[in-house]
Amino acid sequence: MALRAIGLLSGGLDSILAAEAIRRLGIETICVSFRSPFFDSDNARNAAAGLGFELLCLDITEEFMAMAPRPKYGYGKNMNPCIDCKALMFRRIGRLMEQMKADFLFSGEVLGQRPMSQNKQSLRNVARLSGYEDYILRPLSAKLLPPIRIQRDGIMPPDGLFDLSGRGRSRQLELAKEFGVNDYPAPAGGCMLTEPNFTRRLRRLLELRSTPSIQSIELLSVGRHVRLSPECTLIVGRNESENQRICDLAIPDEPLLYVIGHEGPTGLLFGKSDRDSLLKSASIVARYSDAPKDMTATVRIEGAGEQFDVDVSPMRPEKVRELLV
Repeated sequence: MALRAIGLLSGGLDSILAAEAIRRLGIETICVSFRSPFFDSDNARNAAAGLGFELLCLDITEEFMAMAPRPKYGYGKNMNPCIDCKALMFRRIGRLMEQMKADFLFSGEVLGQRPMSQNKQSLRNVARLSGYEDYILRPLSAKLLPPIRIQRDGIMPPDGLFDLSGRGRSRQLELAKEFGVNDYPAPAGGCMLTEPNFTRRLRRLLELRSTPSIQSIELLSVGRHVRLSPECTLIVGRNESENQRICDLAIPDEPLLYVIGHEGPTGLLFGKSDRDSLLKSASIVARYSDAPKDMTATVRIEGAGEQFDVDVSPMRPEKVRELLV
């Protein structure tokens, strides 16, 4: 009986090995990668192209944003809802499994590799929350986990599954050599929600907007963020590409700032602004420009169909540092 499997491919070594293990069993292997403002599909695309996996790249932003504010199993060290996120991904590919008449799902999770999200109970919680508990195979640790339906029915080939566990990487490296897998990224979280600096900015954004736009979330990884008041944050580009990114993602009617006559950053004022916050923002934008620091600079402010110039003294660097998010 020909089998078909659909699995999660992040592009990391574990997910590559899991997909290759399934393919080596003679099973038709379809891989899926998800993208959102917090993670992308770049590594998965590279892995699939290099190893010849069929890959579907799906956007999960809407479902993720509905889940993330109140995940059933909470957050990790920062704002990463890992258990709920993985369950959401399995739920999506579970629906694909039904549509494509596939037989089971798989992922590269390794028992005990992440103490909080990949212990036995967490793996079971992921499976139960997804709604596809009896269809999820973790081939790298399958010998240490309860068999799923196709294993109990004797449909799944008995060989070719593994008993990897723990945080060590030696077994994975051995398998990579055996499978001829030579190109894979260094181990990393891959999700912005695991990064403390990004998480601080996200919490700050949620103070300003309970339901932030996708553009405002994408701005969290751009530039310097300066907290001007409880209601207002300034984003300042650090280079030309960030300046352009700020312009591309600018929220309509919220002020953009730049220095007249000198090279320098673009600033975006986010939240509720008043004259004081506009002047502070102009002073900060001037600080990071090439304008002389011992003279006033002219900063243009554009927004809500208006444009006007203000003359300000560049803010002292120690004062700016106190306000950085």
